[in-house]
Amino acid sequence: MDMKYTELYAVVCEYISLNVDERYTYHNIDHTQSVVESAIRFAGAEGLDQRSTTIVATAALLHDIGYVQGSEDHEERSCSWAIQNLPAYGYDDPAIEIICGIIRSTKVKQSPTDLMSSIVCDADLAGLGSQDYDSIGKRMRDEYRHTKPELNDAAWLDQQIRFLGEHTYFTQSAQNELQAQKELNLVALRKQRAKAGIRSVNDDSQSLPHSTGESMKEHIKDGLLAVIGVIMASIALKDFLVPNHFFDGGVTGLSLLVHELYHWSLGLLIIVFNVPLIIAAYFSAGKRFALGMLLGVVLLGISLEVMPSFPATGDKLLVSVFGGAFLGIGIGLAMRAGAALDGIEVLALYTLRRTSFTIAEIILGINIVIFAIAAFTFGPETAMYSVLTYFTATRCIDYVVEGLEAFTGVTIISAHSEKIKHELVNNLGRGITVFKGERGFLPGSFHVSSECDIIFTVITRLELHKLKTLIAVVDPNAFVFASAIKDASGGILARRRKH
Repeated sequence: MDMKYTELYAVVCEYISLNVDERYTYHNIDHTQSVVESAIRFAGAEGLDQRSTTIVATAALLHDIGYVQGSEDHEERSCSWAIQNLPAYGYDDPAIEIICGIIRSTKVKQSPTDLMSSIVCDADLAGLGSQDYDSIGKRMRDEYRHTKPELNDAAWLDQQIRFLGEHTYFTQSAQNELQAQKELNLVALRKQRAKAGIRSVNDDSQSLPHSTGESMKEHIKDGLLAVIGVIMASIALKDFLVPNHFFDGGVTGLSLLVHELYHWSLGLLIIVFNVPLIIAAYFSAGKRFALGMLLGVVLLGISLEVMPSFPATGDKLLVSVFGGAFLGIGIGLAMRAGAALDGIEVLALYTLRRTSFTIAEIILGINIVIFAIAAFTFGPETAMYSVLTYFTATRCIDYVVEGLEAFTGVTIISAHSEKIKHELVNNLGRGITVFKGERGFLPGSFHVSSECDIIFTVITRLELHKLKTLIAVVDPNAFVFASAIKDASGGILARRRKH
């Protein structure tokens, strides 16, 4: 029997419209229909056949029908509705079983097991990568005022920032369509938190807005940081890079290149080249982000025009290292103040929507073009020293923005997990998260495995050697791998970090 999806769609939409409580301003018929549309679109992009697409659309249609009886355990009630009613619409038992599995996978945190469940999970949270995210967030906030009245505005904002930061789209089609805008939405939320003077919320407490005095101090501090950053970047350009015909990457590098070729005003070029990106940032990341970028770029342009030039040295290696360091520290300080001196990231995010490349790959490609032109025009030696300048600046930006104690996530798999957990908590003073897993599955003994604890912790870069030494003493054969974390807040981290 064929699945009568069209008939089912009309019945379910009417049922949800009439029966979901009006307090659910987000989880209502509008959300359901939006998820269905996104699911069908992703299913087509991922190449699903007609039957699979119908199953995906049905799961998307029913995933929140349980909200008719409230939000608690709504996924299970949605599955029960599917089991009871779908046979009347031509759905066989295997199809219903798949649909129920997909619905259960949408429960936060999402846990898709195959392509179909991945598609519905991505469709369910497609709003995170929508240009209409601000409106979506307001509807969800209104819903939470009824369902979780204890959650204040500061805690809500912090929760959204953490959620977007931790979320990952599972399908390539969703990544291509939504990832760039989601990152811009995250930037806008962080700017909103900074402008509101809201501290990050710890796991065991809620934060309140700063007092007016504290907020004013933060604004003054940000202003000073931005000015110092602009001055340092100007020194790098006027006293190191320009006198020695060196270049940087990004929009600054493009401005330096045009300045060397045509001898136009460097300050004016930096402003002109960044204006289209500021406009793009206004429409994609919001007014506040664009304003911070505009102020930073204009200040840098003015500084380059009025600041006198005193060439520091003619030694090419010193110019590369110290010129890059001054430029990186200046840009980093401006970024910490909420300003931006180079719009290359905005250009990369805009390009990301139209390609399958990552932001890092796009920025690298743009810089390769800039340095290649420099090599053909001014010689390979100048281009190579300019690459060194860019590398130095990039590393300095990382240190200034992330701090010397940038966070590192470490995962540990060991047969002596209990001892390692004890050492991490009691001797290193770090919180841990434990996942249940299996170890073994080695070549020649694939069927031999055992349950184990997978330990995850977050430390600073300076503590990494100490942690590895500690683990080596307990279990020299432990499997350990680390990865950089760009943003971390809350818990023990919030209580320990003083800078």
